[in-house]
Amino acid sequence: MCGITGFCDFNKKSNKDILIKMTDVLHHRGPDDSGYSVDSNNYTNIGLGHRRLSVLDISRHGHQPMSYDNFEIVYNGEVYNFKEIRLELEKYNYFFNSDSDTEVILKAYHKWGIKAVDKFNGMFAISIYDKNNKKLVLIRDRSGVKPLYYYFKDDVFLFASELKSFYEYPYFKKDLNIESVALFLQMGFIPEPYAIFKDTFKLKSGHYLELDIKNKQINEVCYWNILDFYKKDKIIISENEAIKEVEKLMQSAFEYRMVSDVPVGIFLSGGYDSSLVTAQLQHNRTQKLNTFTIGFHEKKYNEANYAKEIAKYLGTNHTEQYINFKDAQETISLLPEIYDEPFGDQSAIPTILVSKLAKQSVTVSLSADGGDEIFGGYNKYTDTYPKTKKVANILSAFFTPKQICKVAYHLQNSGLTNKPSFESNVAKIVFENSDSMTNLVSYSTAPTMIEKLIPSYKYKRIITNFDLINELDSLSEIDKMLALDYKTYMVDDILHKVDRATMSVSLEGREPLLDHRIIEYVARLDSKLKIKNGDKKWLLKQVTHKYIPKKMMDRPKKGFSIPIHIWLKNDLKEYMEEYFSHYDSGILCKNELEKIKELFYKDKANFQMVWHILAFQMWHKRWMS
Repeated sequence: MCGITGFCDFNKKSNKDILIKMTDVLHHRGPDDSGYSVDSNNYTNIGLGHRRLSVLDISRHGHQPMSYDNFEIVYNGEVYNFKEIRLELEKYNYFFNSDSDTEVILKAYHKWGIKAVDKFNGMFAISIYDKNNKKLVLIRDRSGVKPLYYYFKDDVFLFASELKSFYEYPYFKKDLNIESVALFLQMGFIPEPYAIFKDTFKLKSGHYLELDIKNKQINEVCYWNILDFYKKDKIIISENEAIKEVEKLMQSAFEYRMVSDVPVGIFLSGGYDSSLVTAQLQHNRTQKLNTFTIGFHEKKYNEANYAKEIAKYLGTNHTEQYINFKDAQETISLLPEIYDEPFGDQSAIPTILVSKLAKQSVTVSLSADGGDEIFGGYNKYTDTYPKTKKVANILSAFFTPKQICKVAYHLQNSGLTNKPSFESNVAKIVFENSDSMTNLVSYSTAPTMIEKLIPSYKYKRIITNFDLINELDSLSEIDKMLALDYKTYMVDDILHKVDRATMSVSLEGREPLLDHRIIEYVARLDSKLKIKNGDKKWLLKQVTHKYIPKKMMDRPKKGFSIPIHIWLKNDLKEYMEEYFSHYDSGILCKNELEKIKELFYKDKANFQMVWHILAFQMWHKRWMS
């Protein structure tokens, strides 16, 4: 795992000193090595920077930037099947000087061009400079596990793993995109391709970008789209056959993620997904796997006891740590530094803490994200979505959108209900004249609420991946929601959270359930195999029960949540006072903030909205003041 950055400066003002600053600010992503390369041609100055976390071939042979013929590469991630690709390349008389996957990627691109990406099984953000054809190519993995930002303004093109690299570039303009601020307050994240600043974007998952240096033109192309597999004819197969095939695919995917020249561990929550990953990998292994769990003293939020029970049953080398408000306080202060773009998922706090815990023993840790989005694990699939859609349809028959939104805003900001998110979702559905499931992907704050919070903002619909719903008419309701979650919430919230958390402590996080072969297969199965008679993740559970007794696993799903709302009213109250009363970003309405704060103290405010506001204010103070 690494950090990459670079520039293509048509003004020819950029130099190696600038590149070093852009690169070294990513030291946490790669503390083991650094590399810098600057090339000048008739059109531009091009810089490629790399910070390395050594995982495969930890010798100097894996140093980047790496060159071959007329190509030069910087790369972040892992291509797990690189040995198979290498064998194929050797048949074409390619020779290798290292045991790294970087050299395989570079020579695969030399042989097959952009089509080489179709062969890669892994997570990656790649930049390749083609010196002969004067092109700079950026490639992001299918699921979007690895981040990649780019910026293009005033004849300067930048790219990087994190925005903080751009902050070190002297000509980068931090002009807030107010529509991105609004998107963040609505959802808790900024959906791709948008970023918090103008002229700044996330390269979409499953896409590559070509910058033609001669004419300064950008061409962004989708090379993989999970919707293509959801749209294919369903595979006609028995339940037992489906279970066996999924188990087989998982076994291959999980073993790939164990390939490493450094110690590997697993985040174990005690839920189905992480328990299955651990169980399959520990099965028939004599060496004990390292597993890690974070626990809470508040019983309502604690799953550590379940994880400990699973670890004992499977025979892993298990480590657990219980956290309190002091641990949270230390971590909250780091959030705007780690998440250098506003980010509103409070589970980032325990994710950072479990990453710190794992880093004490290992350099690589497997996470089990994606199980809910692939196999159907969220309550909204069976409960929230049908209810919300029904209410929205009834209200639409009797009231205008403006009337509904006015009532929803009143409920959300008056204290008449302590569960205003439901009303907010209903209002957002009607207000946007869209399908309700697109609004259940995110936490969703009503547009009228956002207009009150941002006086300079007037709501308008922004085209995002949520609009893919228009392409899914032929799918079942369950498959529609799964496809949307995979393309939106999973990428922009879950994977963003885990990448920054693990990388903040120089830990490589791997996602075994996001092997593209698994989702390509499961997408073509009947949705009734994913949620059967209301039983969520039915197919995944059947595989799990082969390794762990059903009675050990049957318990309510808790998710990775923390009692932060309790702490913010007591031990961490200083954060509420600072960012809702004292700090003025100049973006949010101070009167509205005061009103929301008082409702929060009375347990009558939407806490997700409160946390999003707090996250934005903290970010703004760190990076904009």
